[in-house]
Amino acid sequence: MADRDDVCVLLPAYDEAETIERVVSGFRDQGFGNVLVIDGGSTDGTPDIAREAGARVVEQQGSGKGQAVREAVARHVDAEFVLMADADETYRADEADRMLEPLFEGRADHVIGNRFADMRPGAMTRLNQVGNKVINWAFSVIHGHYLTDILSGYRAFTRESFQRLSLSSEGFGIETEMAVECVKHGLRTEVVPITYEPRPDESETNLRPFRDGGTIIVTLYRMAKTNNPLFYFGSVGFGSIGLGVALGAFVVYDWVVNSISHEVVAMVGGIAIVLGIQLLMFGVLSDMIVTVNREQTRRLEDIAHRLGGQQPPSAAVEFGDSDEDGTGGDGDTETAVSAGDRQG
Repeated sequence: MADRDDVCVLLPAYDEAETIERVVSGFRDQGFGNVLVIDGGSTDGTPDIAREAGARVVEQQGSGKGQAVREAVARHVDAEFVLMADADETYRADEADRMLEPLFEGRADHVIGNRFADMRPGAMTRLNQVGNKVINWAFSVIHGHYLTDILSGYRAFTRESFQRLSLSSEGFGIETEMAVECVKHGLRTEVVPITYEPRPDESETNLRPFRDGGTIIVTLYRMAKTNNPLFYFGSVGFGSIGLGVALGAFVVYDWVVNSISHEVVAMVGGIAIVLGIQLLMFGVLSDMIVTVNREQTRRLEDIAHRLGGQQPPSAAVEFGDSDEDGTGGDGDTETAVSAGDRQG
């Protein structure tokens, strides 16, 4: 049975001198001896404070949270499980067991902490709450699953499952990429309720709502190209068809009412309609290819698991609230997703 000795607590940090000592001590007090702080070039003494608190500290080679997480798991983590949290004291160390339970019990490969289950007053501005809800809605529309809080920084995952993800984000888009890749690769993903605390007054956030939010939306749409090509090409195709129909309607109206012809506009409208139809057809064909490839990959993984004497992972998709209000009570799983099936 896995325990805390099999877990590496990963804390990406940049100028978190005001909170890093309490965060590191919190996880060590919970029995986690392997606490890794990967520092992004702090100038306020964060690395030294983290070392004094008992953490192992490494300096990341590049910059940005995404690069820090990828580098840490690839080079500095050898534990079977990784518990990732922010270093700003917004996540509670005493809820670590809740995050790790689905991994220890073999129910999941990736766990997301749902901040909206118990968000304390002042923890998130109204603007950020609206932005988060928009992004989660966009994720469900584009990628076919509703994971409640894809931007949560409190994550738990197996190192093996993380190595299957194709991640390239440098900054805060890393959580979005991880959610999309979990769906793409059919990783069993669970969402559990957590408490989200307000950031201490003396600690400054590195988040830029509009810029980072825009980057995340673009990332969601860009990654649909390989995960949900029907949406990726279909959305552009329908837009092109809509433009062509609108131009055609204008040409017909002006010709009937005013006896004025617009040959060039009519030609542009016709081209837009033909282009839109072609994009839709391309999207359908791409979707068929992706579906076949996903099925073949799943079969190869099942064969590999059988040869290794392991139980192949479930390919089912399950959604369920652990209680009526969706908060999950005292730590029950809120949502369970094994995202191997076709996205909507």
